[in-house]
Amino acid sequence: MVPCATPSLQKDDILPAATPHTDIKSDGWVARMPVWLRPYLLLARLDRPVGTWLLLLPGLWGIELGTHHAFRRQIELAILFAVGSLAMRSAGCVVNDIWDRDIDAKVERTAGRPLASGALSVRQALVFLCLLLLIGLGVLLALPLLCWALAPVALLLVAVYPAAKRVTWWPQLVMGFTFGFGAPMGYAAAANRLDMTALTLYAGTILWQLGFDTIYGFQDMDDDARIGVRSTSRLMVRHARLFVGTCYALAMLLFIAAGCLCHMGIGFWPGAVAAAIILAAQIRVLQTDQPALCLHLFRRNVPFGAVLAFAYLMGNMT
Repeated sequence: MVPCATPSLQKDDILPAATPHTDIKSDGWVARMPVWLRPYLLLARLDRPVGTWLLLLPGLWGIELGTHHAFRRQIELAILFAVGSLAMRSAGCVVNDIWDRDIDAKVERTAGRPLASGALSVRQALVFLCLLLLIGLGVLLALPLLCWALAPVALLLVAVYPAAKRVTWWPQLVMGFTFGFGAPMGYAAAANRLDMTALTLYAGTILWQLGFDTIYGFQDMDDDARIGVRSTSRLMVRHARLFVGTCYALAMLLFIAAGCLCHMGIGFWPGAVAAAIILAAQIRVLQTDQPALCLHLFRRNVPFGAVLAFAYLMGNMT
């Protein structure tokens, strides 16, 4: 895996947000698909692969920490996790949109989602969800038995996450537990055990995702306040840089600790430093009242995750 370039980020690099603000990509390759298929592609967020990467990358970290020099096994597991991440991220989006279809219709950024707009019915979404879960089951059957035991926990987290914003100010933390579950799952698939390394990696992943999903939530604060939706973004808006910066700093320390527990070689450290710089750059330019900027910073967590994966890979080789 080759790390993405990490040029210095400037506020002026961000393009103005489209009007109305939305992150739905209904043009491009989606527009060339059959009309009946387009709502399903949008429902699964296949127009926006960032979420799939953010689910897959912690799994890759776990695989790398759990396999050490078994590179062939790393590749086999990486392919399985790529398919599984695509299917399960899409399934999570379907569950989320079924829960939130009424809320989404009242939020500018999400009003065009297929269930909120009426392009798909709940029944159609449930059938699609079953198909995605069958794909995920096929991947699970190729993994060790320990992963089978962990799978129900992952499904429970996916099911309850959409309800978090209704009962707590910390839905982003619940999201961290949910999306970050790929880290211990990847480690279990590779090492066939769970130990302090897996737990340390999982804790770091939860804090990292709490940070970037708080940034993501800054896009919707006005709408969330109007309709009464709770979020860590609303709760921490007056201390945004301090809160997100603390999450990122603690996450990076835990990622480094996980590498040390696995006795990473000297090749780990250049990538770890580069990854830390990417996170620090986000904090430096963060502005909660600029939705396009917040979306851009959220997306920059994909190159961060790729660089950290490269760092673990180099640490295994040295």
